[in-house]
Amino acid sequence: MRKYKNISALSFASFIAGRITFKSKRTFSKLIVRIAIIGIMLGLGVMILSVAIVKGFKQEVRDKIRGFSGDLQIVKYDLNNSAENSSIIANGSLIKKLKAMPLIIHVMPFATKPGIIRANDDLEGVVLKGVNKDYDWTFFKKSLESGSVISFKDSAAAKTQIMISRYTADRLRLKVGDNFLMYFVQEPLRKRKFKICGIYDTGIDEVDKNFVIGDLAVVQRLNDWRPDQIGGYELGVIDFDAINIADNRVGDVLPPDLRSYTVSESYATIFEWLKLLDVNTDVILVLMLMVAIINMISALLIMILERTTMIGMLKALGATNWTIQKVFLYNATWLIGMGMLFGNLFAIGIGIFQNRTHFFKLDQSSYYMKFVPMQLNWLDIVELNIGTLIICTLVMLIPSMLITRISPVKAIRFK
Repeated sequence: MRKYKNISALSFASFIAGRITFKSKRTFSKLIVRIAIIGIMLGLGVMILSVAIVKGFKQEVRDKIRGFSGDLQIVKYDLNNSAENSSIIANGSLIKKLKAMPLIIHVMPFATKPGIIRANDDLEGVVLKGVNKDYDWTFFKKSLESGSVISFKDSAAAKTQIMISRYTADRLRLKVGDNFLMYFVQEPLRKRKFKICGIYDTGIDEVDKNFVIGDLAVVQRLNDWRPDQIGGYELGVIDFDAINIADNRVGDVLPPDLRSYTVSESYATIFEWLKLLDVNTDVILVLMLMVAIINMISALLIMILERTTMIGMLKALGATNWTIQKVFLYNATWLIGMGMLFGNLFAIGIGIFQNRTHFFKLDQSSYYMKFVPMQLNWLDIVELNIGTLIICTLVMLIPSMLITRISPVKAIRFK
């Protein structure tokens, strides 16, 4: 008997809720309902977009820095903090051990040396980063504005080729194919003539303002190094989240005179700034959820007060407080569901539109990129939907408690 009684109560509450939701002719409550749905839609939509934008932004910035400097750098273990590397001996057995690690996908020798570019009666201080034929050009090919990357097919020609940033090219009024002299302050003073083979624009000031890319053999000759002497190794890791694990494993096989740095340590300021974005996202999520909750509480209270007479009549006919509460909770859940549906369509639609068109632009000098990046993750969307539904539904219990304080006699007389 109890089973059939519960089914009957459920059917009764859902029937009344359906009549209120779909058959209501009261214009004021309809307006409030629409405002509540719009509030849920905007709240959930903004939450999804906030998470997508922050994740997309962090991913883009990380990929740019990782593409330039690698995930790990192995250099000599000394107190040298200058822009010029101390030399280490290229170790074939170490390279084999590194390449044998499942997390490591690239091992690339490099060396850096500061210098001064002189062109068109202007001077610009930069750091020459020397690489060789093993370098992974994937990142620079994406960042190229004109020209091409350095070709090592002809070793003699490669020594004269150089890549500069758009920032440096604009300051010195240079273009692809131009020649310039670069001076290296050492004893004795040395200079080299280079020809620009490519101009890149990473959007990262720390890269564009400071570095040019050339042949590792040039740095070796300038420093009077042997062919087996290099400044260090750049390592690519298969997954950014595994960088610390890879760093520990690399450290286990390094000789005592070498040490490794993660990209997070090399560019600590940028990565600390990216962590702060998570705090901003949390604040936005809380604020948007509060807006949605307040809208729903207001809508439910108005619907309850507007139907005080109906509540009194249902109580007089024997309906329990919980049965009547379920009527309004069903109604509120339907409104929440409609708001969430429109919120998902709104957010996902904007996300897809932005990813395909890059319609919303950014100032690259301030944000490291030219457009607003969005990374729509289905797990994030599902979690936000479930969290919003549960929290809003539970909070709706509070205003529904007002029903227990309504007296049938006073309610029937209420006008």
